[in-house]
Amino acid sequence: MNSKSFISHPIVPLTIALSVLTTRAVARPAEDARARKFIAEHEARIRPLERQVNLTWWNANVSGKDADFKAKEAAQNKLDEALADQKPFAELKSIKAGKLRDRLLARQIDVLYLMYLEKQVEPALLKKITAKANAIEQAFNVFRAKVNDKEMTDSEVRKILKESKDSTQRKAVWEASKRVGSVVDRDLKELVGLRNEAARQLGFRDYHVLQLYLNEQSQEQVLALFDRLDELTREPFRRAKTEIDSKLAQNCSVSVDELRPWHYHDPFFQEPPAVFGADLDAVYANVNILKVCKDYYAGIGLPVDDVIARSDLYEKPGKSPHAFCTDMDREGDVRVLANIVPNEYWLGTMLHELGHSVYSSKNIPRSVPYVLRMESHILTTEGVAMMFERAARSADWLQRMGVTVPDPKAFNEAGSKMLRNQLLIFSRWCQVMLRFEKELYAHPDQDLNRLWWDLVEKYQMVKRPEGRNAPDYASKIHIVVSPAYYHNYMMGQLFASQVHHTIAREVLKTDPAHALYAGHKSVGKYMTKRVFAPGKTLPWNDLTKFATGEELNPKAFAEDFRGQ
Repeated sequence: MNSKSFISHPIVPLTIALSVLTTRAVARPAEDARARKFIAEHEARIRPLERQVNLTWWNANVSGKDADFKAKEAAQNKLDEALADQKPFAELKSIKAGKLRDRLLARQIDVLYLMYLEKQVEPALLKKITAKANAIEQAFNVFRAKVNDKEMTDSEVRKILKESKDSTQRKAVWEASKRVGSVVDRDLKELVGLRNEAARQLGFRDYHVLQLYLNEQSQEQVLALFDRLDELTREPFRRAKTEIDSKLAQNCSVSVDELRPWHYHDPFFQEPPAVFGADLDAVYANVNILKVCKDYYAGIGLPVDDVIARSDLYEKPGKSPHAFCTDMDREGDVRVLANIVPNEYWLGTMLHELGHSVYSSKNIPRSVPYVLRMESHILTTEGVAMMFERAARSADWLQRMGVTVPDPKAFNEAGSKMLRNQLLIFSRWCQVMLRFEKELYAHPDQDLNRLWWDLVEKYQMVKRPEGRNAPDYASKIHIVVSPAYYHNYMMGQLFASQVHHTIAREVLKTDPAHALYAGHKSVGKYMTKRVFAPGKTLPWNDLTKFATGEELNPKAFAEDFRGQ
């Protein structure tokens, strides 16, 4: 894919990218001195506020308490006010318009410009956006599906959707999990309006266009890639889904034509149903998930014991039912929030979140300036997490990690098919999310319920429930807390495949289909040097080329789902 860069200054050649981090120019012109002064003042003002935002955000998601969410909102407002200050932004624009000799300074200025630009709207509007998003996020965190007056955790919902053969029960649980959409729908529509108002104040058509620009992407660039992915995956997905649907229909004693969203094994059909061969969860039932994860990452030279010690990992009332990793201070305080239960889903999830944790200030050198001491892009950190997550469905990997697998051949066959289906199913789900959010912000007054199911039927080939007119789109938390983000998961899958193929070829000297990282510290060394160490000194496509020799493209991804 050809990248349309929004960075105005050239980045250092890839061959010397890392050496730039510690190289000093002999002479510093006035423009460089001015940039260094701005960056130092920015850090003095903003760094403590960023840490406070992260701490209060963590506390709110762990507890779900009103007081913690109010503290989170107040901290975000303080940070927004500081970034919205027009005087430093005017200085920043002036510096950006000049010519900086030090390219590392120029990169910091470009990154800061995008960071400040987002906040150059009316302060009252920023506060409204924060308050509205905060209220919706809290509603998600405290919501629990309820069936026959019994509250169910997210894991309990997933368990029934995975195991029940009763279509009536499945439908009741699925519908209960979707009721959060009705709880937040009105507020979400108001939030969309507020976000669009902010985007227009900054001169952008709508908020979706703005968010991609702020992340050094464009709608045209991303849609062109997704159109290619649609063509690449449509027929393989149709064939895979035909086989899946036959199994699902047989399991629930219905015809294929009677299958509806609740017959799939997760609420959004974003994961592959476990319908082939070996029962993967039976293998994980007695596995110490944390021990396996700790041993795995230590074995590849990327230990995570300190992360686990700081994390909050099990279910509790009010706590966010999801999972995430956050770098609190870019000084090594990295944490994971999770809700572990012993099954394949949560082993994969923990491998994923701990993958984020190793691509953080734990392994990005302190010599990288604070402004750039973070992942190159959200798609690159998602890609790293997804790459490590893929191991969970391999009997060969599990046995290397000391897990007993009664029938490794059957397990590998089922796991291989699930991985292939995962890649295809997730790619189609991401099509829905990207195209829905684009239209949500472009035309928020349209029939969004109909739009959602039109896209689900087109890209996921799942029939909508007859007569249903509910805001099911609003039950996806990412639309609230991570707007215009989801396409980066799919781009992350491309990055994951591309990096994996490079490791197989250059580090392990083996076929990508058989490349297992367990016990190979050379994998950690490669990841540290070629992926982690540059931090954000390189934009995402430059980092992809530095790590793999090519810009981001779907070739390796296509080989992965075709080869399973």
